[in-house]
Amino acid sequence: MKLLYIVPNINNEGGVARILSFKTDYFITQCGYEVHILTQNNGNTPLFYSFHEDVVFHDMQLKGAAPLFAFQYYKALNQNISLIKPNCILICDNGLKAFLLPFLVRRKIPLLLEIHSSIHVQEHPSSHAVFSSLKRNLQYHFKKYAAQKYTKVVFLSNESAQEWNVRKKAIIPNPLWFALNSVAPLSSRKVLAVARNTYEKGLDRLLPIWKEVVTLYPSWKLELYCGNYQDLEVLARELGIQDSVVFLDSTKTIQEVYLQAAIYVMTSRYECFPMVLLEAMASGVPCVAYDCPCGPRAIINHGVDGLLVEDGNQDEFIKQLQLLMSNETLCLEMSKKAQATSNAYQIEQVMPEWQKLIKSLT
Repeated sequence: MKLLYIVPNINNEGGVARILSFKTDYFITQCGYEVHILTQNNGNTPLFYSFHEDVVFHDMQLKGAAPLFAFQYYKALNQNISLIKPNCILICDNGLKAFLLPFLVRRKIPLLLEIHSSIHVQEHPSSHAVFSSLKRNLQYHFKKYAAQKYTKVVFLSNESAQEWNVRKKAIIPNPLWFALNSVAPLSSRKVLAVARNTYEKGLDRLLPIWKEVVTLYPSWKLELYCGNYQDLEVLARELGIQDSVVFLDSTKTIQEVYLQAAIYVMTSRYECFPMVLLEAMASGVPCVAYDCPCGPRAIINHGVDGLLVEDGNQDEFIKQLQLLMSNETLCLEMSKKAQATSNAYQIEQVMPEWQKLIKSLT
């Protein structure tokens, strides 16, 4: 079996790159598959995460404005497919060009689209509100139409699938990529967030919350592992909380970071299946998250193994975060239940579903 993954890049610290390194390793070592990864614009050098040595990397050079870019994409895409001759193609790209792919591939090969974001995801809103709204509306309808052209669309949760209403679908969550032999003692006074500093991840929504929380809990610290945090440092100074917020670059030893935290927080505007919540829960760290579209509620059972807050309700988020900070017994109860929830996402439970799906299509 020969698999071809098509993804914009895997040389960053994002969740897609990390999960892809884990899944491809399983396909090679446990299934005996041959795995190729096709990126663009040197998107596989240098790698942030470690990939199996047998993964074969390819890259497309795509430059220029939309018409030239589209032509280059069509040409390079088919050249690489003709060279590799895969049995199945898996697309991990939620940009618009991913939805063009079913119309561009010349060979009859099973095409699987992996959805790793909400259908409503957007960059920072344009200052031209009418144009921005029209553009989003057109993109929304095109994505829903083009997704139907794939052999199968793989969603990470039922909630995500409901956004798209695709007929040919499969639900397979991402596997938990690490196993822990220890659990966070929750004895520190650290609140943790791990995310890219983008509009989607909403870290700018977290700092005003922390301003109110740290007033009552001045001995606590907020640690943000995000990288490219210069604008957030400016905001922290403007809010007067620079002494209680620690900005850090992404790390490959994130497991150790979870074990040192007492609470995990997420203030994203959009998600799909946020692995950071699952990783924190597996580490026994109770979570507070905005109930944004469309991922946190697929993982957290509110009031049982974590806390969900109405999206954008800052006052309620402050209240729930303070509840955990002041209630050690509640934290310990949620810690145990969070670990139990994470067990369903172990690799032994998830990856056989992928193997079964691929075999059914090839």
